[in-house]
Amino acid sequence: MEKLFVFSRFVLFLGILTGTKGASAAWLRAHATFYGGSDASGTMGGACGYGNLYRDGYGVKTAALSTALFNKGKACGGCYKIVCDATQVPQWCLKGTSITITATNFCPPNYALPSDNGGWCNPPRPHFDMSQPAFESIAKYKAGIVPILYRQVGCKRSGGLRFTINGRDYFELVLISNVGGAGEISKVWIKGSKDNKWEAMTMNWGSNWQSLKYLNGQTLSFRVQTSDRKTRTALNVAPSGWKFGQTFTTNVQF
Repeated sequence: MEKLFVFSRFVLFLGILTGTKGASAAWLRAHATFYGGSDASGTMGGACGYGNLYRDGYGVKTAALSTALFNKGKACGGCYKIVCDATQVPQWCLKGTSITITATNFCPPNYALPSDNGGWCNPPRPHFDMSQPAFESIAKYKAGIVPILYRQVGCKRSGGLRFTINGRDYFELVLISNVGGAGEISKVWIKGSKDNKWEAMTMNWGSNWQSLKYLNGQTLSFRVQTSDRKTRTALNVAPSGWKFGQTFTTNVQF
């Protein structure tokens, strides 16, 4: 009876988080660990291509996703609400807490270890390797690993979309960061002021998208589509005198 009571209270808690009566069906099960140190300095960079996660708009509320969730980088920038599953490990969960994290890295499989004993990110396991501060906001440090419930949610960002232009002549490699809404980028277009024609870019890796046109000396505009098929257009993002390595912030957001 006591166990049933605890479970009922946990389902009610999830319902409050989602704002829906049938919330329990929307949550999926996984496990979470942590990395990167107490200040999350070890989480900077990563397989999504973001550099300084503070500068790029993500802070310490981040996680590396296992193969089952990372989807070859297409999950980069997506947001997930995570709750420690107190029905399984009440001694390790922090009561009444949840956190929304952004996918900023990849947790690679370790086939030398079994999936239930160290190979936490081995396929087909859904797993979140969270920054240590994010993990400690829902569970105790000594737990090491905890069962969780998660669901994908919208991303709330401060400020607009950011475009960092790297590469060289005839190869513009553009990192797109601080994406709100669905967070995950599905398509990108670029337009130079000389041709004045939208050209589709291709995903290179993580949140880096590439163009093979010669766009030097042109004002650049971008169009971004997220995984929910919503599109935003940012005109005249980079002036004609832009240089490789520069970052441009817009007032456009999802």
